[in-house]
Parts: sequence; C-alpha cells; structure tokens
Amino acid sequence: MPRHPLVLAVKPVIEALGAQIVPLEAREPGDLPLKWEGVEVAVVRMAPLHGALDRLIEGIEREFGARLPQLSREEKQQAIKLLDERGAFTVRRAVEEVADAMGVSRITVYNYLNALHRT
Repeated sequence: MPRHPLVLAVKPVIEALGAQIVPLEAREPGDLPLKWEGVEVAVVRMAPLHGALDRLIEGIEREFGARLPQLSREEKQQAIKLLDERGAFTVRRAVEEVADAMGVSRITVYNYLNALHRT
C-alpha cells in the first residue's frame, strides 16, 4: 500500500467503512481514485453490499466496546438509533438480524424504532 500522507490520513476511515485502499497498479473498474493536488496516489475499493449489515453491527459493537447482547437497555436503544442513522434498516430482513444479534425480539427493535421516529 502506498505510504502517501493522504493514504495514511484516510486509512482508518476507509477501513471503518469496510473498504480498502489499493495501489494504482491494482485498480479495477469501480474503484474510487484518491487524489492529492490533482494526482492520483491510490484507489479505494468499496466493500460489497453482501455483509454490509454485519459490518454496521460490528462497528456499533466497537463503538460501545461490547457485544450487542451485553448492552444495557438504554445502550441498545442508542445502538438502534445509530444503526438507523447509518441506513441499516434499509437492508432486507435487517430488523430480524439486528434483533437476533441483540438477543431481543423483533417487536422490541420495532418499538425502539417507533420511539425514535415519534420524537
């Protein structure tokens, strides 16, 4: 991987998104260029949609420093809010998968979501 300052600066963000930085010589169609003062220094390869919900859940668990089932009720509500803000519930069957990951019923997840959208 290139050791360019831009690459080093954005690497944590790119990895948090589940993407990867790729050298120019390994570029593929669909890769996004990283430019520094008009010069391409690397490309970003986005993660496939498959597994996107799992990556979002893993990110939330990293932020809270615990697995979803171990969170308090209030933390679970906050986790649902963050997942909602990040678009997790646009994925088919997301409510069921998040409920399973949290160790709660899907009705509980719907209740948390309804409470968010009422305020």
